[in-house]
Amino acid sequence: MNGLIGRKLGMTQILGEDGTRVPVTVIQVGPCTVVQRRVVDRDGYSAVQLGFGAQKPQRVSKAYRTHCERSGKGVFGVLTEFRAEATEELEVGRELTAAEIFQSGDHVDVSGVTRGRGYAGVIRRHGFSGFPATHGTHEYFRHGGSIGNRSFPGRVFKGKRMAGQLGNTRVTTRNLRVEAVRGDEHVVLVRGAIPGPRGGIVIVRKRRASKAE
Repeated sequence: MNGLIGRKLGMTQILGEDGTRVPVTVIQVGPCTVVQRRVVDRDGYSAVQLGFGAQKPQRVSKAYRTHCERSGKGVFGVLTEFRAEATEELEVGRELTAAEIFQSGDHVDVSGVTRGRGYAGVIRRHGFSGFPATHGTHEYFRHGGSIGNRSFPGRVFKGKRMAGQLGNTRVTTRNLRVEAVRGDEHVVLVRGAIPGPRGGIVIVRKRRASKAE
């Protein structure tokens, strides 16, 4: 296994080995239950589907409820698949904890959905400077400026930075150091900040090596 599902609890600070203050994010990682196994002979790849968090049975469909109940641990709020090279030991219904997967000193990648900030202009969304407050500028202070051109190509290029939805997107923060693992509390302390609000669902995976490595 290379990762687990977790919930962001907030940020705090701890003292490092040299006495310096270290900002950390507290993540409740697991326990996660194996809901389904993917095998090469049947599915074409090897993976396991994990469930995390409780959900009221009446708030999900019958198919979803039946699928979760096969694990014998009730209905889960989140289901996520993780690739695994060997799934024979990961039987359906087995619980995986943070202490089994992570240890202090590991580096992880944390994925989550950022806080949605609604419709935003180019200054807040992209850091544009805006227009001068004087020298003839009239009712055009926080605009993005010209976005088109003349007869050629006569259109706005795709990807042009403009006003629009800010936040509420999936973001992965890479190469964060695990400062501590508190197995009895199912808590992992990760150095630095991670995406998402307090209480948001995150995916914690072991760091993926770069191509240079």
